[in-house]
Amino acid sequence: MPHPSITAQTYPHKPAIIMGESGEMVTYRQLDERSNQGAQLFRSLGLQAGDHIGMMLENNRQFLEIVWAAQRSGIIFTPISTHLKRDEVVYILENCGAQLFIGSLHLSEVAQQVLPAVTGVKHFYMAGGIKPGFESWDEATDTQPTTPISDETYGVPMLYSSGTTGQPKGVFVPAPGVDVNTPPPLAGSMGAAFGFSEESVYLSPAPLYHAAPLHYSMMVGYQGGTIVVMEQFDPEQALKLIEEHRVTHSQWVPIMFIRMLKLPHEVRDAYDVSSMQFAIHAAAPCPIEIKEKMIQWWGEVIVEYYAASEGIGVTIIDSANWLTHKGSVGPALVGELHIVDDDGNELPPGEIGTIYFSGEHVRFQYHGEEEKTAGAYNDRGWATTGDVGYLDEDGFLYLTDRKNYMIISGGVNIYPQEIENLLASHDKIADVAVFGIPHEEFGEQVKAVVEPMNWADATDETAIEILEWLRERISHIKMPKSLDFHPKLPRTDTGKLFKRHLVEEYRGGARADEGPGAGEDNDKEKES
Repeated sequence: MPHPSITAQTYPHKPAIIMGESGEMVTYRQLDERSNQGAQLFRSLGLQAGDHIGMMLENNRQFLEIVWAAQRSGIIFTPISTHLKRDEVVYILENCGAQLFIGSLHLSEVAQQVLPAVTGVKHFYMAGGIKPGFESWDEATDTQPTTPISDETYGVPMLYSSGTTGQPKGVFVPAPGVDVNTPPPLAGSMGAAFGFSEESVYLSPAPLYHAAPLHYSMMVGYQGGTIVVMEQFDPEQALKLIEEHRVTHSQWVPIMFIRMLKLPHEVRDAYDVSSMQFAIHAAAPCPIEIKEKMIQWWGEVIVEYYAASEGIGVTIIDSANWLTHKGSVGPALVGELHIVDDDGNELPPGEIGTIYFSGEHVRFQYHGEEEKTAGAYNDRGWATTGDVGYLDEDGFLYLTDRKNYMIISGGVNIYPQEIENLLASHDKIADVAVFGIPHEEFGEQVKAVVEPMNWADATDETAIEILEWLRERISHIKMPKSLDFHPKLPRTDTGKLFKRHLVEEYRGGARADEGPGAGEDNDKEKES
């Protein structure tokens, strides 16, 4: 598994990066030279190994060039979500102690707001253009030598949590060594499991600031493969790129599968996806019907893993095993699984509880705090991130939901994910969120908020149609007591649904009224 600089010597003209929409290509020689120039610039500014930088760029070639410049100069780099606003960006830059900030012309509005507000940052650069107060990253690096710096050492990312439950935290995992040629642990574990090699062509449809796309893209660079980066996800363009570049590996979240499956059949059938060897997905439970359709369409190349970014354990399941354990995310690959009730007792197969992993875990450090592993720990030293699920007799894990999303109605535990998975398969639904809202008698009641495929369907008649369709598929106790339509649910480019925003809106009372289908099962629910 060579460093990109070694591939640049053996295959200088091989594409390292291809931008999906623009078609812009960076060869391994260009990646090597430009990352050297970036490293040279860091040293010329006085940045040494262990110093921090922050970067806020959309998916573009400069993003990965900067990443590799930091990697080979010992810099700790923090990619920042392109959806964040001034105060959020300022907080991250100050919290990580960034000495240099790189923005982009495309995101210059926020970058210019950050400039006068942040303290501690000494150098401000902009890629793809220039605005007052910023120096041009492209011009500054172009003047630097293309040769390696004399003191190359391993630099790593420090990624920040989304901050949906408080201030975001930076998670720092130390480098695997000082030699820049040392492959990351991911290359030896997941890379081997998924068959990555120098022949791999990897499609990255999600933002590179997200952990999985960043780590997998860097791993492909270590393998000497080619990365096809989508500027932003579009379901038909993703299929086009798979055919055009004969993509062998890709990584998805379930909402991307859903949106590709919602394309008209004639559009889906127009593209050849037979080159795909591994279509990897994670981040959220995938509805069974959606995954069945993907396997029917793409073949048994769909592979799923479940892993927390805190590194406390991993499960993995391929298509063949999934077809005999539908809905599972697989047995443990790293760590040992345990299901635990609220009193700390380990539960037998089939019973739902909090998911824990035991065994050796990745050690990391929250920025500014003592080194520790993430997740809550019980008195046995088992770690969890709060997900809920159960094991079957074969030791395969099934995810139910996040514990804090659970609805308790009339003393009954209801898991929204099951309801969301069913609704997501309805032809008229593009996206859906299910959560609990206050109810005077039952404590909470089930609320569904739906983004329709066509806004013209956002009618009471359609709501009743959807609820009647759902009523035939789940028990009455789980039925939403009302359904509302929303033009666009708050989901990030990485597929994460900001359910908290909806919950706060409805629990505030402004929209907690009952809609179509409300109250029809109240008597039955009361009796149960």
